[in-house]
Amino acid sequence: MSSISDAQTLLAKHFAPTPLVRATSLDLSRQSAGGAAADSKIRSVYLKIESELPTGSFKVRGAVYAMSRHVERTGSTPVIAASTGNHGAAVAYAGQLLKVPVTIFLPERANPVKRKRILDLGARLVATGPDLSAAIDAAYAEAERTGAFFLHDATDPDIPTGTATIGAEIVTQLPAADAIFVPMGDTALIRGVATAAKQLKRSIRIVGVAAGNAPAYYLSWRRGVAVSTETAHTIADGLAVRRALAPNVAAITALVDDVRLVEEEDLLAAMAHLMAREGVIAEPAAAAATAALMKDSETAGAIVALVTGKNVAPEVMERLQKRA
Repeated sequence: MSSISDAQTLLAKHFAPTPLVRATSLDLSRQSAGGAAADSKIRSVYLKIESELPTGSFKVRGAVYAMSRHVERTGSTPVIAASTGNHGAAVAYAGQLLKVPVTIFLPERANPVKRKRILDLGARLVATGPDLSAAIDAAYAEAERTGAFFLHDATDPDIPTGTATIGAEIVTQLPAADAIFVPMGDTALIRGVATAAKQLKRSIRIVGVAAGNAPAYYLSWRRGVAVSTETAHTIADGLAVRRALAPNVAAITALVDDVRLVEEEDLLAAMAHLMAREGVIAEPAAAAATAALMKDSETAGAIVALVTGKNVAPEVMERLQKRA
């Protein structure tokens, strides 16, 4: 836990712990589960709201911690990252904070809200390829050509240490927590949350939630080997991973108790529910944990669902408004 404690100390200089709020609209009673007592709750749900952090996403935890460690080791040398948007904005924010020049590689059709955040934070932006995997390949090539440091969200060891602070906060804020539902993209988030939460409370269950249209890590977790898919076309760009990495698969196989899939309509329904019933704006990936709970009539106890970001693309917001 020492490195996680170090991350908590460092990040506390920049932002406070995020709120954990009760979400009674997601509770489950015995009556709704087929029993008799309508007022006897078998599930109480809490939302861990990460969307009010700088850049509107949990990603600043990992980026600020990892960038700080990079500066300690090598000074303010240039940094490159590849992202669908939120990690890129977080690295741009960390670069501005620590006076490090940053270049972000994005897919060509990246979320314009996230693209604007990156540019507003002063980073150089390169749009390339149809998806995150192509952007990663281009970023690797530029890092090799220029000697810049590639801060890769899926492989950098300091990123999960930053995200682990979420798990530590949850167990401190709600010692009675029985399970944490975590959106699962490149797995840096769930690896960090699971590591800290299980170190503090061994009995806690960690449930990953992946997009049905981007199931690479779901399939990898089930099979115990790294799986790739041909595409990852989902409105949840933060979950749009098509190449699982073997070390990450080994980690989630050891740390994650269950993984659920949610479909596109599930994500939209969860976004609408959070907005209407809990007053929370969530982008599709951020609503994935809620989407899984809305389909779940069995999980009991005190449950925490992560809400990881609020950077909704205009076309997704339009679909949401039409749906409403």
